[in-house]
Amino acid sequence: MFFKRLISYKYFTRLAKRIIPWAFLLSAIFAVVGLYYGLFDSPVDYQQGDTVRIMYIHVPAAILSSGLYMFIAFMSVMYLIFRIKLFPVIARATAVLGAVYTLITLVTGAIWGAPTWGTWWVWDVRLTSVLILFFLYLGYIGLDSAFEDREKANMGISILAIIGVVIVPIIKASVYLFATLHQKSTLFASGGPSLDPAMLKPLMLMLIAYLLFTVGYILLKSTHLIYKEQLLQAYTRQ
Repeated sequence: MFFKRLISYKYFTRLAKRIIPWAFLLSAIFAVVGLYYGLFDSPVDYQQGDTVRIMYIHVPAAILSSGLYMFIAFMSVMYLIFRIKLFPVIARATAVLGAVYTLITLVTGAIWGAPTWGTWWVWDVRLTSVLILFFLYLGYIGLDSAFEDREKANMGISILAIIGVVIVPIIKASVYLFATLHQKSTLFASGGPSLDPAMLKPLMLMLIAYLLFTVGYILLKSTHLIYKEQLLQAYTRQ
C-alpha cells in the first residue's frame, strides 16, 4: 500500500517537498566541514604534496558518476517491468547530474594527474571508460530530447540505459585487470580503507555532502518534470 502511494505523482511530490530543503541544508553543512578538514586539517601526501587535496572533490564525483548510471539503469528496468511513469521521470532527473559528476571526475582527474603522472591524459582503460560513460550520459540526454512522444522517449532511454550499464563494471575492474596509471581504490579496498584517518574523515564528509546534494537535486528535478508534464497535459486538453 505504501509503495502504491509512493509511486503516485501526488504523494511523491508532497514527500519530495519535505525532504528537499533538509537535503540541501545538510549537504551544505557537510561540505563546509569537509572542505575545512580537507584543506586545512588533513596532511599533505609525501609524494603528491598539496595536490592530493583534489581527492576530496574528485573521489565522491567519481563514485557517484558510476553509481548514478547504475541507478538510472535500475529505474529503467523497473519501468520496463511495471510501466510506472515515475521511474523514467526519476531516471531523467538523474541523468544531467550524472553527466556533471562525470565531467567533474574527468576534469579534476586531469588536474590531479598532470603533476602526478606528468601528463593531462592517457588513453588507458580507466580514463577511456569514464569518458565513454560521459558520452553515454550525453547520449541518454540527447535521445530523450529527440522524442516528443513521452512513451517512446521512456522506452528508448530505458533500453539505452540498460545496454550502457556494462561500462560500470569495466570502470571498476579496469585498475585490477589492465595496466593503468590510475591507482587502485584506497576507499573500498578489500582490507578496508587504506587512507590516513586524517584524510579519510574529510573524504567521507565530502561523500556524504555529495550524496545529500544528489538526493535533493534528483527530488527537485523530478518534481519540476512532473509539474511540467502535468501542465503540458492540461494545455493539450484545452
